[in-house]
Formats: sequence, C-alpha cells, structure tokens
Amino acid sequence: MQAFEILLPLALIFCLAKLLGLGANRIGIPAVIGMLVAGILIGLLSYIPWEPLHEAIFGAEVQEVLGVMSKIGVVLIMFSAGLGTDLSKLRSTGVAAVVITTFGVIVPMLFGWLIASLFFGFENVLSNLFYGAILTATSVSVTVAVLKELNKLDSMVGTAIVAAAVIDDVIGIIILSVLTSFSSTGEGTQAGWSWFQPNSAMVVIKIVLFFLAAILLGVGLRKLFDHLERKAPHNRRVPILMLAVCFLYAYCAEKLFGVADVTGAYLAGIMLGGTLSETPYVENKVDTMGYLFFSPIFFADIGIANIDYFSEIDMGFLLFGLCYVVVALLGKLLGCGLSARLCKFNTSDSFRIGLGMMVRAEVMLICAEKGVSSGLVQPAVFPFVILIILISSILTPLLLKWSYGREQKKRAASAA
Repeated sequence: MQAFEILLPLALIFCLAKLLGLGANRIGIPAVIGMLVAGILIGLLSYIPWEPLHEAIFGAEVQEVLGVMSKIGVVLIMFSAGLGTDLSKLRSTGVAAVVITTFGVIVPMLFGWLIASLFFGFENVLSNLFYGAILTATSVSVTVAVLKELNKLDSMVGTAIVAAAVIDDVIGIIILSVLTSFSSTGEGTQAGWSWFQPNSAMVVIKIVLFFLAAILLGVGLRKLFDHLERKAPHNRRVPILMLAVCFLYAYCAEKLFGVADVTGAYLAGIMLGGTLSETPYVENKVDTMGYLFFSPIFFADIGIANIDYFSEIDMGFLLFGLCYVVVALLGKLLGCGLSARLCKFNTSDSFRIGLGMMVRAEVMLICAEKGVSSGLVQPAVFPFVILIILISSILTPLLLKWSYGREQKKRAASAA
C-alpha cells in the first residue's frame, strides 16, 4: 500500500465524525455517539457494489493502518481519563461514594454474568464474567453537562455522582485487568472453576506487581514533572514527556505484566494528574491531539469494523442482546439508586444518582473491544453495546431534566 492511500479514508472519517459529532452535541448527546454513527455510515458503504471504493476504504492494508491508529486513540482516551480523575472528590462524599460505586459495579456485573450464563451456559465462567464486566463501565460526561446546565453539579447529588464515577473507573479498570490477564494465560476458558490453579496465582501476583511498580515509579515521575513545571511553566516539553510516560506504562503493562495496555495508560494519567499545577494545560494538549486525530478514528473504526454484525446476528443472540441492553440500564439504575437510598439520600435524589451513573460511553466500548480481542466475548455484542450507549445517553438527560423540573413545579405550587 502506498502511504497516500490512507488519506482518503482519513478525510472521510474526519468529515463525517466532525459533522455528526456537532449534530450530536446540538441535540444534547455526546459527540462520541456522532463519531460512532459516522463509522456505521462509512461501514454501510461496503454494501455498495463498486470495487474501487472497497479497495480504497475497506482494503486489508488500509484497515490495518486504521486499526493501529485506533489503538493509539484508545490509549490516549484512557490517559486523558486518568489525568481528569480528581481523587480529592472522594473526600467530599466519603462512605456514600464508596457504597454507591460498590453496588454500581456488583449489580450490573452480576446481571451481565447471569444473562450470559443463562444463554451461553454456566460452565463458561470467565467469558460470562467478562460480559458482566463490560456493564460495570460508566461515563458521567453527559450527566455532568446536564447537572451543570441545571446548576446542580455542586449539589450533594452531583458530588456523589462525580466521586462515585471516579471509584467506578478505578474498580472497572482493575476488573478488566484481572479478566484479560487470566485470558492471556489460557486459564479460565475451561468448564467450571478450574481456572483457580497455581498459574492463576501467578497472574494475580503479576497484576499486584504491576500496580506496585507503576505507583512507585509514578511517585518519582510526579516529583520530576513538578520540577519541570516550575522550571518551565506551560512548556510543550511537559505534555510531550507525559505522553512518553503514558506509552511506556501502556507498553510495559501488556508486555511485561500481562495487564491491559489501557490500564497502564489510565494509571499513568492518575499518577501524573489530579493535583499537578500544569494538569489542565497537559490535559488540554492531550485532548487536542487525541480528539482532533486519533479518537475519531477509534470511534469510527468501531462502527466500520462491526457493521457486518448487525446483519449476522441470529435470533438466539438477538434475544440475548436485547436482554443485555435491559440489564445494562437496570443494573446501574438499581445498583446505584438503591445504594444511594441506603446512604440516606431521599427517593428523588437516589433516582437521580442511579440515572446519572447509568450513562455509558467510550470506556464501555474499550472494555468490549478488549473482551473481543481476548476471545472471551463474541464480536456480535458490539451492536448492543452501541445501543446501550445510545439509549443511556439519550434517556439520562431527558429523565434528569424531567425529575428536577417536576420538583421545581412542586415547590412553586406549594409556595403559591
């Protein structure tokens, strides 16, 4: 393949992703949904019987290059998520955020495991657990935007949602690391619980060693970057060197410890973000590079690569997929909502917290992609993952605004 041949699909991806991303923002849903739809629309072009078009956009070498760029996009998304993780938020809600997150992870994972077990057999333990793990992901960007619009972001509900989302991301990444590490050893694919063997203990040890090494190294790097930032504030060398650390963490995580590369990128972001004086500047640079170039390729590539699965889903998997969508929405709503009620939030606020945690986006896609690449999850799950993202991203803003609007009307009526 000649180097210039990648330019046409890139131009198509960027044009459609930007236009549909802007359109999605206009109607109050995340731009990433527009990017996903862009990928699906480009994938539909494969049904046009014109060979030059197929070769230009869907050729094997073109798709391979897009796949590499997509992988970089995933790593940058998770690094940016880590940089934006404010661990100090946990102090403001304390025990409540931990309880909400714990139930918000356990309940969806249990629902996902149960549905997968009922459809695919209880003996496929690790695979069924991964279906559950995909449902643990949350993305509160939509919720934050709505709460900010309603001036409720600094309320107890807003603070609880943001703090719980921080813990949710960390727990979700750990679960992803554990399951992908077991799958990479070949353990866990046998019937029953036979994957609890001596080799499995080695997997756990490697995961623990990775987190210890990453945190210890991160403490030293944090001090180094503090020094660099004081010496040369707002200098491009800082984000460039931070990107180098991100890629190093991602590489070592997968290559040396058998942990998902996205885990390494996310942990690098946490270690280098949060309280550093230059974090907003660095995060802005990473987001600019990621969302300007690599991230649209990742989201579009998901749509392009999985368009065929819409037509290949059989009746059995269709029934599973629809049940999977339902439990994905109910798992977060019930898990987070009921646990918020246990933490003394009133019924309305508990419902809002459940709604706020229900939204899924890029992290769910990344978890699904990891499950498919590890052979634990069927690729046909992607259309239903996209459906979960679409439904949750549309329902949450509508129901949150309705809930707060109804409360405001009641107050106005009682004051009259």
